Amino acid sequence: MSNTPRRHPIAGNWASLLLPIREDDSIDFEKLGEEIDILIAAKVDGIYSNGTAGEFHNQTEAEYERIQEVLAWRCRAADMAFVIGACQPDPIIMLDRLRRATVHKPLAIQVILPDWWPLTNPEATDFLKRASEVAEGIPLVLYNPPHAKRVLSPTELGEVCGPCPSVVGMKIADGDDAWYAQARAHLSEFSLFIPGHHLATGMKQGVAAGAFSNVACLDPRGAQAWTELMHRDIDAALEIERRICAFMDDYIVPFRRDHGYSNAALDKLLAAIGNWGPITTRLRWPYRFIDEQEAVRLRDGARLIMPELFAH
Repeated sequence: MSNTPRRHPIAGNWASLLLPIREDDSIDFEKLGEEIDILIAAKVDGIYSNGTAGEFHNQTEAEYERIQEVLAWRCRAADMAFVIGACQPDPIIMLDRLRRATVHKPLAIQVILPDWWPLTNPEATDFLKRASEVAEGIPLVLYNPPHAKRVLSPTELGEVCGPCPSVVGMKIADGDDAWYAQARAHLSEFSLFIPGHHLATGMKQGVAAGAFSNVACLDPRGAQAWTELMHRDIDAALEIERRICAFMDDYIVPFRRDHGYSNAALDKLLAAIGNWGPITTRLRWPYRFIDEQEAVRLRDGARLIMPELFAH
């Protein structure tokens, strides 16, 4: 990165809050609380709610409210940093979620760009300015994933978010060396969160501040230890990353590429492989989920390929 100071120090290994879904499609809030306590005990850098893997797109507003209340109460009691996702494809509902999130005083609030119809750059800036007003001074993180209607380049992200001082970070996919060069040129003032399994590369490139991490789905303690290793021995961390990526490419990505499962299904599969908490592979209807036996089948192989993630 350049010497431009970042707008906010938010960084590190952030664990996704995954919804424990019962067979009747209801959320098991008792298990949700248990999951949060496990993540707090793992001493991750932070916990975030309502990302894609948190199924923000498939919950009622009352459920949204209760999820954030459970997260905020437990994190505040333990002095654990947390980010609330106010994401929703509808801009009016998203602003309402954002407004309700402010009462919990999270470290930041995550939003997406409304995407039933893709926004132009000026429309995106207008939306983020309105979101900044509603957030009442709480920083915003823009989530622009590969499956968004518009995936913005680093240049476009700089144009859209530059005029919005409340936007302090972005959760985005990384790319090749040219992408990293663009990110250094246009996004140096933002905290950039890239896919968890690429985090060592992003650190080596001087671009990534951290990850809202799929590796933390696999094992939150292991992901935390690996993130801390990056600051001490980046080459050792890169060697672990090579094996993490090989595991993802060989055993996880085929479920999406060949069988059409969603990214949320893949993240819940990772959590079931890790077997660290009360999370099954079940997604809420109508989305299909991967059979739990696949997690059992892959468990030993994961530990063989990436023993460092499970060393604790």
